[in-house]
Amino acid sequence: MSATYTFDFFCSLDGFGTAGGDWTGYWGKQGPELLEHRLAVYNEEQRMVFGANTYRDFAQMLAESTEDSDVRDPWVTRMRHLPATVVSSTLTGPLDWPDAEVASGDAVEIVRRLKAESTVPLRSHGSLSLNRALLGAGLVDRVQVTLFPVITGQTGANPIFKGAADFDLELIDSRTLDGHIQELVYRPTLHG
Repeated sequence: MSATYTFDFFCSLDGFGTAGGDWTGYWGKQGPELLEHRLAVYNEEQRMVFGANTYRDFAQMLAESTEDSDVRDPWVTRMRHLPATVVSSTLTGPLDWPDAEVASGDAVEIVRRLKAESTVPLRSHGSLSLNRALLGAGLVDRVQVTLFPVITGQTGANPIFKGAADFDLELIDSRTLDGHIQELVYRPTLHG
């Protein structure tokens, strides 16, 4: 049996994963319902999968934060304490992450092996280029987008699907959080 792999990301309506300018984390739109839901999702037993850049970004962000900053929301703290595999040809262990290992080599083959061997679901938050490659290889079972009600046409950064293949998406779950944030979960199928 193959473990389910979920590509989980935050996004503006126009498809950006982050924004510059005066936007804050969550684009300033988070509320208690979103944060409680994220904690519930990350309280489930699972293994995280990160690319090297996302791992570096998370590790730096957490190292530079204080205990009471938004960066250390309970779900982020929980995510950091889940077992993790960091796919990288440049990083070596040990990592500044409690239960993380580095896997070097072809990302598609690494995740294919993880899916075959894991007894728990796999989840990746962010790691855009890694997940675009995994989507193209047919290894992503779920695309979970948390859609924030903003357009960041001038300040948007990190376009989620830039350079990705074409996919048909089957909606398998949806919810509204805090009255304005949409969480959509899709099953992707390569188009064509």
